[in-house]
Parts: sequence; C-alpha cells; structure tokens
Amino acid sequence: MVTDSYLKALVWLVPLLPLAGFLITGLGRKRLKGHIAGILASTAVVISFVLSVILFFSLRKPGTEPLTVTLFSWITTGELSVPFAFLIDPLSLTMMLIVTGVGALIHIYSIGYMHHDERVNTFFAQMNLFTFSMLLLVMGSGYLLLFIGWEGVGLCSYLLIGFWFKNPDYNYAARKAFVMNRIGDLGFLLGIILMFFTFHSLSFSEVFGKAATFDKGAPVITAITLLLLVGAVGKSAQIPLFTWLPDAMAGPTPVSALIHAATMVTAGIYMIARSGVLFNLAPVTLTVIMVLGLATAILAAIIALKQNDIKKVLAYSTVSQLGYMFLALGLGAYSAAVFHVTTHAFFKALLFLGAGSVIHAMGGEQDITRMGGLKTKLPVTFLTFAIATLAISGIPPFSGFFSKDLILAKAFEHNLVLYVFALGGALLTCFYMFRLLFVVFFGNLRSPEVHPHESPRIMTIPLMILAVLATVGGFLNMPSLLGGHSGFLAFLQPSTQSLETGELAHSTEWGLIFLSLALLGTVFWIAWRKFLKQKHIPEKDDHTLNLAGKIVYQKLYIDQIYAFLLEKPYSWLSSFLFRKVENQLLDPLVDGVGHLTSELGTLTRRFQRGNLSFYLFAMVAGILLFIVFILFV
Repeated sequence: MVTDSYLKALVWLVPLLPLAGFLITGLGRKRLKGHIAGILASTAVVISFVLSVILFFSLRKPGTEPLTVTLFSWITTGELSVPFAFLIDPLSLTMMLIVTGVGALIHIYSIGYMHHDERVNTFFAQMNLFTFSMLLLVMGSGYLLLFIGWEGVGLCSYLLIGFWFKNPDYNYAARKAFVMNRIGDLGFLLGIILMFFTFHSLSFSEVFGKAATFDKGAPVITAITLLLLVGAVGKSAQIPLFTWLPDAMAGPTPVSALIHAATMVTAGIYMIARSGVLFNLAPVTLTVIMVLGLATAILAAIIALKQNDIKKVLAYSTVSQLGYMFLALGLGAYSAAVFHVTTHAFFKALLFLGAGSVIHAMGGEQDITRMGGLKTKLPVTFLTFAIATLAISGIPPFSGFFSKDLILAKAFEHNLVLYVFALGGALLTCFYMFRLLFVVFFGNLRSPEVHPHESPRIMTIPLMILAVLATVGGFLNMPSLLGGHSGFLAFLQPSTQSLETGELAHSTEWGLIFLSLALLGTVFWIAWRKFLKQKHIPEKDDHTLNLAGKIVYQKLYIDQIYAFLLEKPYSWLSSFLFRKVENQLLDPLVDGVGHLTSELGTLTRRFQRGNLSFYLFAMVAGILLFIVFILFV
C-alpha cells in the first residue's frame, strides 16, 4: 500500500528534478558537451513524468481526496499567510502529465534538432527552467504560487523566443511577447490583490469556500473574474492580446512546440478552469469569455488561410484552437476545455515538431511555396504530420474529433447561432491545414538546390509517439453515444466545477456529427481539388491577390493598426521627452549640480593652505562672530 508520506515525497520531486536540471546544465554550460546537457535535461523531465504517472495511478480512484503537500511556511505577515504548498487533484495531475510527458518528448527531440547550436547548453537550461516554472503554476495550492510560476514561464518565454538574439527581428519578437504578457499580468495581479482584500486569503480552498457565500452576479466577484480574465487573455493569446504569439515563432521550433502550443499558452485556460467556482458566480464574465473565444477562433482561422510561413500557419492555428478552449470556458464547460487542451497538446506539438523536421530537411527554409514533394523524401514526417492534420481537422477517430465535437455540442446546447459560427471556424481549420499538407508534401520540390532527407531517429521517435497519442487520445473521453461513460470529464469534474447541462438526445448528436463530417468532407474535397489536383501554389506576395485576399495576407493589418495607435505615439512621446526634458532640462540641471559642487570645492580649497596662523585667526574670528550673534540676535 502506498503511504501518504511516500506520495508527498514524490510530489515535491516532480518540480525539483527540472530545477536541478536547470542548475546543473546552467552552471556547467561551459564544461558540459551539448549532447550531455541534452541527456541530463531530458532525463530530469522523463523522471518527473514517471513520478507524475505514479501519482496519477495512486490518486485516480473516484472519491480520493486531493493531496496537499506543504513544504514550508512561505509568507506570514498581518492577515496574509501563504504556505509553499502543492495541491494534487485531477486537474493538476492532468496538467502535470501534459507538461512532463509532452515536454519530455520535446526535450528528446531537441537533442537532435539543436545539436549544431553553439549555445545548446543554455537552451536546455532554459527549457528545464520553463518546465519547473510551469509545474509550479499547475501544482501551486494558491494564487500566489500560481502567479510565481506564471511569471516564470513568461520570463522563460522571453528568453527562448529571443534565443537567437543576434537577429534584431527575433529580439523585437521577444520584447513584443514580454510587453503584451505584462499587460495581461498586470490585470491578473490586480485581480489577486482584490481577491485578497475580499476573502483575506489566496488559498484555493479558502477562496472558493468563502466565494460560495456570495450571490450570483455579485459586483466584486465580477470585478475579480474580469481582472483574472485580462491575465488569461494575455497569456493565452486572445483578442486583443494575440499578435505576440505568431511573432513568437522566431524561437527555435522545439520552443514553439513546448511553450507556444502545448503548455504555456494553455496557462490561462488552466487558471480559469481552476477558478470555476468564481466564474460560475460571474455570468457577465462568462459571456465575455465566450464572445472573445469565438471571435478569436474565427479571426485567427481566417488569417491562417493565406499565410505561407509553415510556423506562422501553425501559430495562427494555435490561436484559433485556444479560442475554442475559451469558448468552452465561457459556456461553463471547463472540463471540455481541459479535454481539448489535452488533445491539442498531442496533435499541435506533433505539428510543430513535424514542421521542425521539414525545416531541418530544407536547410532552414520555412516558406511553403518553396517546398513540395516531401512525401517520399520524409516518409515518417509525412505520415505523422498527416495524422496530426486529421486530428486537428476533427476527423474521426482521431483525438481532435472527440474534443472539438464536444465543444460544438456544448455550443449547440447554448445557442444555434453560436454553433454555426463555431462550426464555420472548424471548417476553416480543415481547409488551411490540408492546404498546408498538400503544398508541403505533394507535387514537385520547388527548391532544386535543396536535397531533403529524413530526420534522425532521435527526432522521428518522438513524432511517432505523439502520432499514437494524437490517434488514440480522444478515447480518454468516450461519450455515451459511442458506448462510453465520458470518463475524462467525470475525472475532472470535482476539480473544475463545470456547470451541469443536460445531454443532447442521441439522435440530435448523430445529426450534428453527420452534418459536421459532411461539411468537413466537402472542405477536404475543395482543398484536394485546388492544391493537389490543380496543383495551385499559394502566392508568394500580395501583389496578385484581390482586396480581400490582400487584407487576409497582411493579417488584417492588425499589427500595423497597433503600431499606428500605440507604438508610434509612444515613440513620439519618448523622443519628445528625450529632446525637451532630458537634453534641455535634466541634463543641464544634473551637470549644473556637478559644476556647482566642483566650484565650491575649488573655493574651499583656497582656504586650506596648511598655515596654522591663519587657522588660529579663523577660529578666533568665528568665536567672536558667534558671541555677537548670541548677544544681538
């Protein structure tokens, strides 16, 4: 029988191992060889995954109480008492398995992908630090420890996006991600402060317990949840703070797979799902989440239709899928959102790693218009990429079908119009993903100077494992329609407090599935006919596009609008302050103080001659002046 003390020891080892990997590879980065650092970093995350699996099987039985592990008393001042404690329940276990499991595969893949880089040891140190921060985020027993992990993954994101810092564009992308995340983080921090003043605690159990005494729609609860939502919007790249994520593709491809597809960008979804008790009391906030999620899902899918950078297509796809997760959160279906987080981690990590394999084979080329004919050159990459494409498109029996269909069903229960728009976004996803698949892997190679070859096994084996997960992952939550018991949702329900809704009639569900599959089949046929049969190659620039195509190609000019409304006024103000305030006021003032001090020193130095007679005279004169002052003043 597994004892509590044994389980508690395993709990703190899960984040400790990646932290130890960070310290070893970071401090020894000048001594360790690149492959040794990769092996050490990967081993730390693999062991953390094994420990997470042991914890999962030890605590997965229904009715098992959540495990709280307190390491030490962290902050105690006034009314604030914050222990350094971990909470292990179904939600945190799910996220731990995703972070360590998918993270371990990406670490192993990175050994092959990054072996040529001169800073490979630094890369693995930062990847381990990110894994540690993400584990703090999902394991913390309160909002303060969650926030520490939240800021840690933000820092690591900045470092890894700008990993190749000699390129100014990459540095700009890293700063853009950092600034946009700080905007969201400010809202999150204000929400935590308001929460403390309201509940006098930041512990999940105490906050949720006290929140239950508030009426639904209470203004203070609405304010807290809206502020928390600002943080989630920044971290999970929703409108209007989503433009940083496509630019974040400047980082190495394994970074895109780990941070910007499978883990960090889902932190906002995790935080809202964890706070389900609060959000259930704020229907206004749930409506805002629902609208933002649906709008983001459709907008990002539209932009992805005309992108030619293979990683940019996947980046906008990630933004769109995060929008579907937000849609589920706004409907109160927190468990459905986490289920899509899980399946998305499988197929999107596979897509990014597959894209990395393609880029590796093409000598760094990312423009899909210069690819083609890679199906026979990269057979493993093609097969696994095709499986991921089927999964994200929602084709049964792949994982994306189950999670996306569940969200669409929840949307149909809520509102028919909502369902129509959500289904439209899913159809767009199917089109741009098969466009990507056909253009990259079929036809003829459009770069004759390149001689592509399959990636080494250390890169293809993680692809195969993720392909298996992307294929069977949906069976974690077999619905009653297919003879299952929705086991994944039932497992998560105690942690997420999803709003209960009645199940659709099986006849209605079958109708929705057949409608969805018929439309997906039609979209697939359109993509097949255009890009495979007619061998259409996407335009390399927007000169030959019509007005609508040009606008979509330019990403709806959102970046330009932000630059005009925000960056240019800020730059003008900075330039004005530099010229008028810094140069004409502050610099002369500071220089004047220094000049005055120097002159006073020069004047004083004239009296310091070493003449004792003069010193005696000055002392007597001073005494006489003092006496006169006392007598007459």
